[in-house]
Amino acid sequence: MMQSAEQLAQTEGIATACQALGVSRGALYRERKGAMEPAAQPSERPAPPRALNTAEKAEVRDVLNSERFQESSPRQVYATLLDEKQYLCSWRTMYRILSQSQEVRERRNQLQHPTYVRPELLATAPNQLWSWDITKLLGPAKWTYYYLYVILDVFSRYVVGWMVAERETAALAEQLIAETCAKQGIQSGRLTIHADRGSAMTSKPVALLMADLGVTKTHSRPHVSNDNPFSEAQFKTLKYRPDYPDRFGCVADARSWAQGFFAWYNGEHHHTGLGLLTPVDVHYGRSEAVLASRQAILREAYEAHPERFVNGAPKPLALPAAVWINPPQENGQAQSLPMAAPAHVETIQP
Repeated sequence: MMQSAEQLAQTEGIATACQALGVSRGALYRERKGAMEPAAQPSERPAPPRALNTAEKAEVRDVLNSERFQESSPRQVYATLLDEKQYLCSWRTMYRILSQSQEVRERRNQLQHPTYVRPELLATAPNQLWSWDITKLLGPAKWTYYYLYVILDVFSRYVVGWMVAERETAALAEQLIAETCAKQGIQSGRLTIHADRGSAMTSKPVALLMADLGVTKTHSRPHVSNDNPFSEAQFKTLKYRPDYPDRFGCVADARSWAQGFFAWYNGEHHHTGLGLLTPVDVHYGRSEAVLASRQAILREAYEAHPERFVNGAPKPLALPAAVWINPPQENGQAQSLPMAAPAHVETIQP
């Protein structure tokens, strides 16, 4: 538009050209001036004669970032130095010096949270991988609790050890783990025990005990409940039982109820994750006999009424060949590991 106005102005005059094209004469004049005069380059601002030199600025930065003053604001440093009869510069200048170095922030070394490794644990038989945890049981009055310690075999879901106590301590956990390992005949270097990061789980006495027993210990990542899924699921089964009381009258009541529950859970509860087998059958190697018996009964039912089975002869649910806590991942997907057919693999992952 400005170019057309310039061309028309040469024959008709500036006022007529601008009026015909609807262009401001001032804009046309500014366009002419800009074409004739190159843009002026901004000149570098000279340093004021009163400014601190490079050495003095470095001294101020060293003082502000020193161990003595790294937790203090420039105002506090300024006042402290004045009281000590020392003047470096004004506190505003201190802020400017810090700003030039992009240090107007927290100058202390910040706490770096450690990187927690994602636990990847595999069990292909009983007594290879245990999971243990502690849950609270409500006592007879408000703010009173009993503590239920439970050690669970991940492959068979068999509760290999449990205890009800009036407190949560590393000494009690150490006692339970030692007695359970002895009862199950655990050999050195054969077992991994997984737990979350509670005080009893991460205590030094428990760590030393596991080292003496030749047991590998692993822990969940903080605030990741799926890193210890089997214990969490077992506690849910426990607290959703129809006869689970709102409160226990005393520790003896809690122990009596837990004794009946774990007898049912180990010996009578047909676990979905175990192909509807009971934990005791899987833990003590009776699963093949039970599955063979079930297959024989299903075969008889099929032979008696084949028309009722539209998908062919039925088969009992298979027992998982392996159980994972957090299976290995590749490109965001869990890797499929070769397993003996027709068994399947059960995995728990976040």
